[in-house]
This record gives sequence, C-alpha cells and structure tokens, in this order.
Amino acid sequence: MSGELAVTGLRVAYNRGVPVVDGVDLRVPGGTLTALLGPSGCGKTTVLKVVAGLLTAGAGEVRIDGAPVLGLPAERRPVGMVFQKPLLFGHLTVGDNVAFGLRMRGVPRAARRSRARAMLDLVGLPDVAGRRVGELSGGQEQRVALARALVLDPRVLLLDEPFSALDAELRLRMRELVRRLQRELSTTMVFVTHDQQEAVDLADDVALMLDGRIEAVGPPSSFYADPPTLSAARFFGGVNEVRGTVTGSSFACPLGELRLGVPAPDGPGVLVVRPESLRILGADGAPNTVPATVREARFAGTHRTVVTTAGGIGLTATVAPAVPVEPGDRIPLQLPPSALRVLPDTAATDTTGADTTAAATPAAAAPVAATAPTTEDEDVRA
Repeated sequence: MSGELAVTGLRVAYNRGVPVVDGVDLRVPGGTLTALLGPSGCGKTTVLKVVAGLLTAGAGEVRIDGAPVLGLPAERRPVGMVFQKPLLFGHLTVGDNVAFGLRMRGVPRAARRSRARAMLDLVGLPDVAGRRVGELSGGQEQRVALARALVLDPRVLLLDEPFSALDAELRLRMRELVRRLQRELSTTMVFVTHDQQEAVDLADDVALMLDGRIEAVGPPSSFYADPPTLSAARFFGGVNEVRGTVTGSSFACPLGELRLGVPAPDGPGVLVVRPESLRILGADGAPNTVPATVREARFAGTHRTVVTTAGGIGLTATVAPAVPVEPGDRIPLQLPPSALRVLPDTAATDTTGADTTAAATPAAAAPVAATAPTTEDEDVRA
C-alpha cells in the first residue's frame, strides 16, 4: 500500500467567488504523516473535504497513487476521514459503528465482526464492542472513530483536528496512538491542526497553510531552526525580529554589527532569533554580545521569560528558571551567530496572529449515509 497523495492547483470558492483555497499544491509521500498546519479559517478543512469527496473543487486535481479521484463519489475513494466530532451512531453498539462501512461494502457478517473487534483491539479498546456509544468517554469515542475509519483499509486517512475537544493529557495520549498506528499500518495520513506542538509531535512533514495557500512544506525541524519565510517564523512560535542590512557575513542593525553563522543575500532583511537561543552571559566577550536592560523577568515553572531592551529594541530571552535576573538589571545578552537567520521582509504585517515578542512555542470514517442504519444492523457483539 503506497497511498501517495498529490494535490495540484486546488481552488475552492464560496460566497461571491472569493477563494478560500487558492492554488494549493501538496504532495504527501505514501506511508507518511503530514500535518496541515495553520490558523483557523485558512482553508485546511476545505482541502480535506475536497480530497474526501465532501466538497467540489472549482479547479485543480487530486490524485492518489497517480489516479485522479475528483470524479469519484466519496464512497468510491480510497480515503477515510476522522472529524472533530466522532459522528457515531448513538443507537448502535460500538462494534456495529466500527463495522458499518464494511456492511455497506457487503462484507459477510462474521468477517465484519472479526475485523471490527481486531481494529478495536488495535486502538486499545478490546472490551467495548457490545457497549453503546453513550457509555464512552470523549477519548474513547475518538478511538472508535479511528477504528471505524481504519477498518476499511484506506490508502489515505484524513484527520480534521480530531482531538481539539479533549483535555491536554488526553490529547497527548491520542497523538501517541495516532503516531503508533501510522507506523504500524504504514497508512498515509494528513492531520489538520492549528497547534504547532501537535504538528511537531506527530508529523514527518509539516505543510504550513496561510490565507488559502501553502506557505511552505518541510520537516518540523526546518520550520523551527531554519524558517523558510518570515510568516512561517512568526507562526511557528515567537521570534525576536531585528531589521537591518546584510553585507557579506555581517548584519548591520541598531544592535551594531552582528556576525552571521548562516549566509544570507546582501541587502535589507529581517533577522530572526528564537528567545531560547539568546544567552545571558556572566561576562562580555562572546560574539554578538550586546548590553541589555531587563524590563521583565517572569517565572514560568520550567523556564523564565526575560524581556529586555538593547539598542532601543525589545528582545525576549527564555532562560533556566534559576537564572538570577530582575527588572532593572544590566546584563550582557548574546545572539549566537549559528542561531541567527535573515529573511526577506515580505511580511510587513503579521497576519498569522502569532505573538512576535513572546517566548517561542517549541516548535476518516466511512462516508456517512444519508440515513442512519436501523437497530437491525447491530451484528457485532462483545
């Protein structure tokens, strides 16, 4: 099973012809998990619904293993989808919910009962086949939704922020489950999220979507350590920004002449550096060390956020909680050359909603039938 997904030139418009998805190109290699990351309203869910056959595209192409699927009805596509809400049939048992898609495909009763039980075992629910949906917790319901999607052996599984309604600890456990299932089954997955940490935890690759377009695609580490654009740097956690001019390996700015460890084209640009990359030193002398004044020092348990002013510019550092700094202190602040990146100033305003000064954040079920099945379909028992 390969399941390579290729989306090309996808365009979807709603009211008055204004596109919500505008020329999206996305390739997801077979057997990998890609996080489609972006703020609310950027078009992520729309892309998934087009791939699943739940929305019609105005233009573009969707292929799975090279075969076009836009002309196929949803039930004939090798695609599963798990939604934000589980969308389970409340009057059926858990086992019958999982086996529902198999029944629609005409799989014999004994086979679908066996496969449903095996899939419930896989998602960690071995003893719930005979229960009603109303007896389950929210996390259990989402596990059942996963089992119902996976029991059909989709070549591509789409997950639309399925854990957004769960508490933090349960979300973490569900992420681990999805990642384990993806590795065990080698199913191609696209996971929609607005949470950078979730994308980092889950994905082989991240596709950052902003304003209906794919901003950049790459492994999570590249967004964090070497952001491709200023918008990507801002969205993928807070960054410090300093405007200036590159000449050779140096960057002239209000902080002085800073040495660059990574080459950048000569000319104007925006230097970005993560708060946790800044260092508060005991003495001057290291490269790119500037005098700074502490404005705030906020204790945050695992770290301390130190807001400073240097050269008339605000710079925020994330340091160990025991570092002894207080407001009003004069400190040497180092910007390590290897941590600095200079990007084109193509995003004059921040449209992502990310905080550009705060400490950085480290960085389907079977198509639902028009009518629900009756209780006569309850053929999977505990």
